[in-house]
Formats: sequence, structure tokens, C-alpha cells
Amino acid sequence: MWNFAGRQNDIQGHGGILKGNWLSGIPFIDDARLGPQNKIPKSMSDNKGMNKYYLLPLILGLVGLFFQYKKSKQEFWIVMLLFFFTGIAIIIYLNQTPYQPRERDYGYTGSFYAFCIWIGFGVLALYNLLKNKAPQVISAVLAILLCFSVPGIMAKENWNDHDRSGRYTARDFAHNYLNSCAPNAVLFTNGDNDTFPLWYAQEVEGIRTDVRVVNLSLFNTDWYINQMRKKAYDSHPIKLTMTQDKYSQGKRDVVYLMDDPRVKDYVPLKEIIDFISSDDPRTKLPQADDLSYAPTRKFRLSVDSSKVVNNGTVKADIANQIIKNIDWNLNKSYVTKGEMMLLDLLSTNMWERPIYFAITVGSESYLKLEPFFQLEGLAYRLVPINTTNRDGQIGRIDSDIMYDNMMNKFKWGGINDPKVYLDENNLRMTMNLRNNFARLADKLLEEGKKDSAIKVLDKCIEVMPNNCVPYNYFNLGIAEAYYKANVTEKANDVINILNESTQDDLRYFFSLEDEFAGSTEYEIKKSMMVMQELSRLTREFKQDTLNKKIDEDFKNFYVQFSSKVKE
Repeated sequence: MWNFAGRQNDIQGHGGILKGNWLSGIPFIDDARLGPQNKIPKSMSDNKGMNKYYLLPLILGLVGLFFQYKKSKQEFWIVMLLFFFTGIAIIIYLNQTPYQPRERDYGYTGSFYAFCIWIGFGVLALYNLLKNKAPQVISAVLAILLCFSVPGIMAKENWNDHDRSGRYTARDFAHNYLNSCAPNAVLFTNGDNDTFPLWYAQEVEGIRTDVRVVNLSLFNTDWYINQMRKKAYDSHPIKLTMTQDKYSQGKRDVVYLMDDPRVKDYVPLKEIIDFISSDDPRTKLPQADDLSYAPTRKFRLSVDSSKVVNNGTVKADIANQIIKNIDWNLNKSYVTKGEMMLLDLLSTNMWERPIYFAITVGSESYLKLEPFFQLEGLAYRLVPINTTNRDGQIGRIDSDIMYDNMMNKFKWGGINDPKVYLDENNLRMTMNLRNNFARLADKLLEEGKKDSAIKVLDKCIEVMPNNCVPYNYFNLGIAEAYYKANVTEKANDVINILNESTQDDLRYFFSLEDEFAGSTEYEIKKSMMVMQELSRLTREFKQDTLNKKIDEDFKNFYVQFSSKVKE
């Protein structure tokens, strides 16, 4: 329906009324399905992915479908089979689970082609209707002109969200990932969006070819592990203990973790890898088809303090914070082959090459090593310093390295240009960037570097202004840092913009009838939480007038929210 009726926005939906639905542009149809569209907030109406076709492509296609059926049933069934097997049949066959990583409409492209054939027949149907009432040439011209509204409106509606001109985020963010790493580093990534742009940047543009990019998803396969053991560009092979016969397909695909009561203390990682890779029957689980296992979840990675200082892993002025061993409990029942190889790499590396994890790697792939992470940009570096954060953030921050990376090395791909279209994936990445700017500014303020902190905050606003990247929850940290730096006016500007957009959303949510209100409960709670934070910040930093206004508005919304819950 997106392709032939219209689309609500470019945000992946999971069944609610706010994201990813088809939208015709015809009020009585859309209002009945999605609530009153004339009341939607600016955050929805400004989405360039909103495309209204007024059902014209769908209607013309249905006309063509019936026309072909009437003229030639055999030819009709050929197209219908193409439509069925490349669309409906694929949906039934794949039976995809909810909450896919991305929209899967590209899997049904063949059925779109088939329907376009019927759209073409729709033009012919209109011509046949007109030719009995006017000369053939005039009928043909009229049919084309009348039907031209279909591709015309599609071009008009689709142009702004299919125009990629000026957008270089994939390349520039890849540049930023790679330049977050020290020379000769190993960078662990996970998903497609984290990895493919980095491969392009290295292969085509020659950016930071000394960095070895290791995709953790592919690290579960023997052929990819073999690739990692070979030199690539200017990157040396990664060092592993296990030989190919130990990790070939079907061997050690899963390694179970057991708590052997005889193992009391943390065990050196090298000993665990040796145990796992051994072919001795005593290192296998006879009750589980002789699968490999580790007799403990308590791992130890030893630290050579002089080595990590000399090679720059830890700066000399904080050498007193270096711990003797990284001891951690891997609270899992098993590790995959890729995780096993990661542990092997950590053991074999012996702090020679810098080890990084991209910040977009899922926490489950960090193997509980987060307390030993150091944020340096778009990647966490593994360092022998134990850091505990109370704010839910990961790792410590090296402000000197991170400042240089984000202020001098990073590129921004045109995200500060209002003409550039940023889809959901790009906007999601900006959340990480804003969070990093806020964390860096906080660290600089903690170190007494107020001027540098203000420059960082100003840079954040400069590269991600509200008119290009709408303010969201992650701007709260920016506002708070501005307040801490005594730049009250700029903090209030952020607060006011965020307050206005949040209230705009809430007014729409509370205007919905009960039949639609249920699917907005999460969004309501999220917006209410933002308002609570706005209230907290303005109260904490003595912005009494602004705080009073926000509190009054929040109370009004809370009354409406309470009544909705009771109903």
C-alpha cells in the first residue's frame, strides 16, 4: 500500500498508529484508521517520508487488473501468479517474526512490478473507453494526460525523501568510526550499517587502512576467521591461538560455560582457551555429544602495567589507576564461536594492538567488559582501568583524545544542511552523537576546562540544529551541560524548543479517541518523562519562571494522563 496508496512516514512501524502505516491523503479514510490527521504534531507532519497518493496508483492498477482479466484470462493469470508468488507467497513462506531489524518491503519488489503492469493496462483501459467517443489519436492523448497524474503525484511526493544529494553520512560516519581508533587497532563491529560503510571507506577511499575491522556476526564462520588471519591493506593479521581445525564449520559452534565447584578463583583467559581447544575427552561434555565447554565463568586477563603505559593504552599520568588483572564474570550459559574467537584474540593479543568496540555494537556482544571501556569517539577502547558509572553510561572518557576526534577529525555528512534528507537510520545515529557530545562536555567541566566544554556544546548545536535534526531526549544532556557551564541563555533555548515540541506531541496524543489512545501510551510516557526532566533541570538551575510554566503544563497533562489510565 505504501507504493500505491501513500505512506505515513519513513519510520519502521510495529502495528501502532504513529509509525510506518499506509496513508492515502483522503481524510475520511485516514482519520478512520489512524485518528484525525489534521491535528498531527509538527514532528509528524514535517517527516519527508509522508507521501500522499490519494489512492490514484491503486485505483488505476485495479482498473488495469479487471481490464486484463476481461480481455485475456490466460495472460491475467500469468501476471497474477507473478504477483502472488513474489508477494503473498513470500510473506507466507518467510513468516517473519515481529520487530525485524528493518522494513522488509524490498523482499516483495517482484509483486510491485506485477502491479505496475496492471497500472499500464489501466491506461489502456481508459483509452479503450475513450476511443468509442473520440478519434483514436485524441483518445490516446487524453488517456495519457489523464493518467499522467499518477506518476506525476508520485514524483512530487517521493522526490524529497528519495533525494540523496548532499548526504554523505554513510561515508563520513565510517570515517568517524575508523578515526576513533588508535593506529593499528582492531575494531569490532556488528550490524550491516556498522560494517559495510567502513569496508567502503577502506577499500575505495583508503581511509585508515591500518585498522582491522572485525564483524562479530561473521566471526562465527570459519571462512571469515581465516580472512582475519591474513594481512589486509596496512592491517596486520590478528593473532589467534586456535588453529583452523579447531574452529572449522561444525566444530565448537557453541561452547558451554559451567561452574565447576573445584574452580574457585578467576582463571587466566589463556588457560580457558587451551581447555576449550583441547581434544582431550576429559574436556568434553559426554552428556551433550562431547561438546566443548569451559569449567568456569570467571575469566582473568592479565595486565602488564609498563607495557600498557609504554604503548599508549593508558597515559602515564593515570598509571596509578591500572589494575593488575581484568577479572570479570561472564554470566552466560554459553558463548558462540565468534565470542570464543574474541576471547582468544584478547588472550593472544597481550595488549599489543588497541582493541575497540563500536558504540553501536549491542551490549550482549561486549561480553561484560563494559567496566573496562574508554570512550574515545564512536568506539570504546578496552583499557585496564575499572570504571563504575552511576548514570547508566558505559566506560570512562579520555577527554583529550575524544575532544580531538570529535572537534577536529570527525566529518558530519551534511546533517546540518536543511536540504539534506535524513531517514530514520541517520537520525538514530545522531542520538549517539548527541550523547557523546554531552558526555564529553560533562567530562571537560569536571576537569575544569569550561571553555573547551562550551565549544563542544556549541559544536553539537552547529552540526545538529533543530531544523535539521529535531531535538529529542538526548538534548537534555546538552542543556544540562550548558547550565553547568553557566551559559544559561543557550541552555534555555534548548529547553524551550524541546518543551514546545514535546507539548505539541502530547496535545495530539490526548486529542485522540480511546480507540487510538492505547497505541500511543508508550509515546505519552516518554514525552511525560521528558517534561519531568525539563522541570528538574530548570528547578535545579534556578530558572524559576521557566520552571513554573513547565510545571503548570506538566500538571495539566498529568491530569489528562491519569484520566486516560483510569478509563
